[in-house]
Amino acid sequence: MPPDPVPRWGDRRRTRIGLLGGSFNPAHAGHLHVAELALRRLRLDQIWLMVSPGNPLKAKRGMASMADRLASARAIAQAGNAGGRKIVATAIEGALHTRYTVDTLKILRTRFPRARFIWLMGADNLEQLPAWNEWLEIARHTNFAVFPRPTYNHRALAGQASQRLRPARRVAHTAPALAGLRPPAWVFLPARQNYESATAIRARRSGDQDNRPQAAHTASAANPARR
Repeated sequence: MPPDPVPRWGDRRRTRIGLLGGSFNPAHAGHLHVAELALRRLRLDQIWLMVSPGNPLKAKRGMASMADRLASARAIAQAGNAGGRKIVATAIEGALHTRYTVDTLKILRTRFPRARFIWLMGADNLEQLPAWNEWLEIARHTNFAVFPRPTYNHRALAGQASQRLRPARRVAHTAPALAGLRPPAWVFLPARQNYESATAIRARRSGDQDNRPQAAHTASAANPARR
């Protein structure tokens, strides 16, 4: 396995970094769409696809191994990089042994004291944000950008988190300045929506497997590269 591109013990680079955390089960074009949009609209130097070792809000059943999920995130990062280092996939959250986002962010702010972090999330996560551990603590110390997701946008913007954090919301055209603003601050960025989802991908894969002859199942199990 190649070395992680994010130094576990941090550094003192002055940089603007977008953090896109998730299970990446698997990573897909929707993740790349958000990462590339964030780079451009927020004027970031880098995006970290932070592959979670285990999401406390998601069931373990059906969750691929960390190695497989990290590999899928690396493939997406490479697809969007065109040979560069703007988007990187990292397992740093596992290396930090943190379970909750709030704890991950605390350590990152300490180990990368000159970095300006922006948390990136879809509208589905904005709607679910009040279920996150110490979600108000996250908002107090880390600015975030919300990207539209089909069927979630109206509920998310009318939901508890959006209403509670309404005084901190900034208009979309100020997004390039978000990394330099003192928290709390957040923006909702209207943009073309990507309809791909990890759930749909897993469902399609499951359906494909159910329709294969038995011999195909055996060959696939023996050759993980074909999955």
